[in-house]
This record gives sequence, C-alpha cells and structure tokens, in this order.
Amino acid sequence: MDITIYHNPSCGTSRNTLALIRNAGIEPMVIEYLKAPPTRAVLQDIISRAGLTVREAIRQKGTPYGELGLEDSTLTDDQLLDAMLKHPILINRPFVITPWGVRLSRPSEVVLDILPLPQKGPFYKEDGEPLIDAEGNRVA
Repeated sequence: MDITIYHNPSCGTSRNTLALIRNAGIEPMVIEYLKAPPTRAVLQDIISRAGLTVREAIRQKGTPYGELGLEDSTLTDDQLLDAMLKHPILINRPFVITPWGVRLSRPSEVVLDILPLPQKGPFYKEDGEPLIDAEGNRVA
C-alpha cells in the first residue's frame, strides 16, 4: 500500500493519525520530517495537493513563527516556504499521502477520508475519545 505520513512522534495528532492508518491494517512509509525534511518541490506539491495555501500549512504554536515575523501578510509564498525549509518545525503535521488524496490530518480522523481500507476494530485517541467502534465504524 503506497501511503506516506510526514510524522512528528512528539505530536499527539500525528501519533493518532499514524495509529489510525495502522488500525486499517496498513504500514505506511513514515517520514520524520524534522529529521528528513521534504524538498521545496515536494513540500509545494504536498501543500497544493492537500488544497491548502502555503500560509495554511504553517504551524504557529510551539514554533518560531512569531519571532520570525511570519504573521506579516505581505510575505510571499516563496518567503514562507523558505522559512519552513529552514525551520521544519513550521511545517504543520501530519500530512498523509495516499492514492486517494493528500490531507493535513488535523484533526487526526481526517485521514479516514483517504484511506483505502476500512478500520479493523475499535480506536480511541490518546486522550480516550472514541473514534471507531468495535465493528470498525466511525463513532458519531
């Protein structure tokens, strides 16, 4: 199964997303983007295919976003991409790529829309919130 997740193991949303992929019986390619950031071309492609603007793909919380002045609305996409490539922590996560689409999986259950296989059993987020019941269906 050709599925890739740009993952940060320190992020609960990213961990939940990876666990949902695995709960469908899929072992994705896991790219820890803080250790192996995407190239500029790959990052632009992922953002575009996810239907986002570059600004929408920037993570603000827990990053140097403010100190770098990235809230400046006059900054171009190229300038924002430069910042993201220099400081990969600015890349929001987790991005998931499947043959059925690309999503920024925030919240984690967004990944369910692009997984090719159903969930194999119950799933609870790390905080205990139920997402999938025993039959593999989404909990309302």
